[in-house]
Amino acid sequence: MNPSPTPSPQPSGRPAEPAAQRSGLQVVIPLYPRFTALDAVGPYTVLAFAPGCTVTFAAAGPGPVADDRGSLALTAAASYADLPDPDVIVVPGGPGTAEAMADEALVGWIARAHERTRWTASVCSGSFLLGAAGLLKGRRATTHWGWLEHLAGFGAEPVSERVVVDGRIVTAAGVSSGIDMALTLLARMSGEETARAVQLAIEYDPDPPFDSGSARTAPAGLAEKAMSLIG
Repeated sequence: MNPSPTPSPQPSGRPAEPAAQRSGLQVVIPLYPRFTALDAVGPYTVLAFAPGCTVTFAAAGPGPVADDRGSLALTAAASYADLPDPDVIVVPGGPGTAEAMADEALVGWIARAHERTRWTASVCSGSFLLGAAGLLKGRRATTHWGWLEHLAGFGAEPVSERVVVDGRIVTAAGVSSGIDMALTLLARMSGEETARAVQLAIEYDPDPPFDSGSARTAPAGLAEKAMSLIG
């Protein structure tokens, strides 16, 4: 799964303060082996540019975590245990999701942290981690088109939409839709004007050369090849 005059936002290396003591919003993106880079980096870029948001990558322990291609790693600045009560969680997906679902520390952290979050979100197959944490029962949710129907196994109602908001849970479809999800989330947290300003700051104005970015519009026979690329 797959230079600017504005200073690049940097993730925080400090454990989060308790929510009651924070003046801004603490966003945590948990990483695990073989996550999809854009699932994490897309929302990170949107939310880290937003005034008042501190975005922290976390993992089982501090250090680099390799993505699904094996040629890129993001650095977790903290462990899950360092970040017990974030305001927002954004869970990325990737080929490593199945193994991550068996990680009791990660799934347990998601479940416990959700009790106190303002928003809990996922991108692509990251929704399965929300499901494994018991957060999708009776909720509308989405994920990558190739696995959409599997959400029903977690008691969710699968919805073929790019971004789905149900209560304080926000799920995004495949990979690039995480940017749309983060903008949706930012509008609800900080207002539409801020979200629009961030969208312009990152010049997010998709104009792909092909009309094959959705299972509904892709040519016949392309789905099988696309799924083979994911691995």
